[in-house]
Amino acid sequence: MLEIVQIPVLADNYIYLIHDPVSRNTAVVDPAEARPVLDVLASKGWQLTYILNTHHHGDHVGGNLELQQQTGCRIIAPSADRHRIPGIDLGVSEGDTISLGNHTARVMSTPGHTLGHVVYHFAEDRLLFCGDTLFVMGCGRLFEGSAEQMWESLQRLKALPADTQIYCTHEYTQNNGRFALTVEPDNPALIEKMRQVDELRTRGLPTVPSTIGEELATNPFFRENSLSIQETIRLRDAAPVRVFAEIRRLKDRF
Repeated sequence: MLEIVQIPVLADNYIYLIHDPVSRNTAVVDPAEARPVLDVLASKGWQLTYILNTHHHGDHVGGNLELQQQTGCRIIAPSADRHRIPGIDLGVSEGDTISLGNHTARVMSTPGHTLGHVVYHFAEDRLLFCGDTLFVMGCGRLFEGSAEQMWESLQRLKALPADTQIYCTHEYTQNNGRFALTVEPDNPALIEKMRQVDELRTRGLPTVPSTIGEELATNPFFRENSLSIQETIRLRDAAPVRVFAEIRRLKDRF
């Protein structure tokens, strides 16, 4: 079984260490900074094997070069962002696989937040490291891609097994949930989820990970077919991608 360590950094970022105790291989996902990662590696006695980047933004790749210099790890990142991510050793794209010992992650292309964004899906382990494509009760802003691209990317993630754990890279959950309640205030699963989220944050605890199943029940960006949402935003029976685009527009102004 893979061991995952969640490292909070900056204002609201999460970095993830993924460790295979059998092979002793270790990967880090989206290291915004190097020092917190190096500190955890030292405390655990782990050696860093790979950096896995989901996209090119600085709060996801800022620690790349220092970690590479300090540990000799290999940097794996989207091929499409080869010109924008420092130190790439291996560019990956849709359908490629990454091995961490006997554990395999499939690379899925998820354009929308950025054009080159990818996610890493460990299918047998039911783990998804999704960067800024999917958040707990939210999704990434459309900085480079279109609403159509993001909607299609999210459709693929919606189809993953319901018990897949979602490890996103920001603690945006309270704000996302507050917005979700404005477009679907009568959703009992969402109301209960927000009660849990508020309790966790009051105690200073993370709200990540979530699961695909939880997101299907509470995330408005997974729920464009909800009649309640469609009626709230006055798009009853509109095309799903149009509903999604309007939810995203409203969230941008929230």
